[in-house]
Amino acid sequence: MNKWRNFKLGELAEFRKGVNYTSSDYGDRDSGRPFITIKCFVKGGGYERAGLKYIKGQFKKEDQLCEGDVIFSVTDLTRAGDIVGSPLQIPSFGEGLYAVASMDCMRIEPDESICDKHFLYQRMMLPDIRRQMVAFSAGSTVLHLDTRQVPRISGLFPADIRVQKRISRILRSIDETIEKTEVLIEKYRQIKAGLMNDLFTRGIDADGKLRPPREEAPELYQETPIGWIPKDWEEIPLRGMSQDGVAHIKTGPFGSSLKSEHWREDGVPVITIGALGEGEFISEELLYISDSYAKALREYQMRSGEVVFSRVADVGRSVVIEAEQDGWVMSSNLMRIHIDKQKANPHFLQYMLSFDSRVRKQIRCKVNSSGRDVANGQVLNSILFPWAPIEEQEEIVRRAFSLDKKLCAERRLMQVLLDKKSGLMEDLLTGKTQVALDIESEAAHV
Repeated sequence: MNKWRNFKLGELAEFRKGVNYTSSDYGDRDSGRPFITIKCFVKGGGYERAGLKYIKGQFKKEDQLCEGDVIFSVTDLTRAGDIVGSPLQIPSFGEGLYAVASMDCMRIEPDESICDKHFLYQRMMLPDIRRQMVAFSAGSTVLHLDTRQVPRISGLFPADIRVQKRISRILRSIDETIEKTEVLIEKYRQIKAGLMNDLFTRGIDADGKLRPPREEAPELYQETPIGWIPKDWEEIPLRGMSQDGVAHIKTGPFGSSLKSEHWREDGVPVITIGALGEGEFISEELLYISDSYAKALREYQMRSGEVVFSRVADVGRSVVIEAEQDGWVMSSNLMRIHIDKQKANPHFLQYMLSFDSRVRKQIRCKVNSSGRDVANGQVLNSILFPWAPIEEQEEIVRRAFSLDKKLCAERRLMQVLLDKKSGLMEDLLTGKTQVALDIESEAAHV
C-alpha cells in the first residue's frame, strides 16, 4: 500500500518571487524574452499562451525559468479569486531560451529527492490547496497572496517519490493527448477561416467549383458599396429577407424580467451571452426558468431557424436555433433575427456574421459609433449583407457543415479528455486510487 502523508509546501520546496518591472521594460519577440504575467494563468491552473508578453534585459540565473519549472500566481484581478494560487508549468520556448516571471508570480522549486515537480504542479490544482491560497489572500479590488504564509499550506502527498513520478506520467500522457487535440482544433479553425473567406469572396459556380479569383476573371464580379461580390449576388439589408407577418429583429426582455429569483435547477433553458460558443451553444453556461415563467416570456422564446445574436460585448457572436432548441428563451443582452427561409438560409446568415469580413467591418464601425459596443435594431437594419442565390447559399452551407462536423468531433473528444483528467486527478492526486509500481522501471526514472 502506498504511504501518503500530510506535507507542508515549505517541507517540499523553496520559493522565489518574480522580477519587478515597468511598462518601459516590455519588448517584442525579437528584442525580449518570454515574460509570464498573471494573464498567462488559466482559472484553476494551466498556461494561456495568449497572455504571453516579452521583456527586455538580462536576468539573474535564479530568475531564469526553463521548461517544466512551476510557478503560481500571487495576485488576482478576479473577484472570485479564480487566479490567485493557480499554478502554471513553463512550456518550451525554444532551445536555450529561458523565460522570466513577473512580480505577480512566485516560483516553487521542489527538492527533487522528495518531490517531483510535475506531480507538484498537478497537485496544486486541486481545490484543497487552492482554497488555502485564497484564504491567505486579501484585497478589495485586487487580491494579493500573503507569500509568507505559503510554506504553511499543506496537502496529502505520496511519501515515495516513485509514486509521485508514476502518477505524474499518467496525467502528463493525458495532457499530451489534450495538447494534440487542441492543435488539431486550431488547425481546423484556420482551415475553416480560409474556406469561409474563399466561399464568401468567390462563391460557388454552376459546376460546383469556386469561382476564379477576381484578379483572374474580373467579368465574374461586381463592385458594390461593401466591396466586390460575385455578379449574381446582391447586397441587401436584413429587412429585405424578412418574412411577412413576423418581425425580423427582436431584442431580449428587460433585465428585470430575468433575475436570480427566476433561476431553477432545470426547466426551460435561457440563452446567455456566455452560452454562445463558436456557432454552437455551451450547455454549461445555460440558465433555466420554470415552464410557467417561460410561457410568460413567450414573445422572447426562440424558434427553429432563427439566429440568436449578441448585441453587447462581443457583438455579432451568434448561433442558429435548431429543432431541439425550439422554445428556449433569449436573455436581455441578445437579439433574435428571423428571416424567410424561402429567400435565405439562416446558417448562411450566421456564417456571414462570423466570417464575412465585409459584414464584420460594418458591425465594428456601427456599434462603436457612440463609444459603446452595443447593437440595436437600427444598427442591424443599416448593415448590407452579400446574399448569394438561395441554391448557392445551400451549397456554401453544406461545405461549411462538413468541416464543422470535424471541429465538433474534436471538441467532443476534448471534453471527454478533460472530464477523464479531472476524474483521474481527484482519484490519483489524493490517494483514493493507488497506483502499482514496477520497481525496476520506476528506479530507472528516479
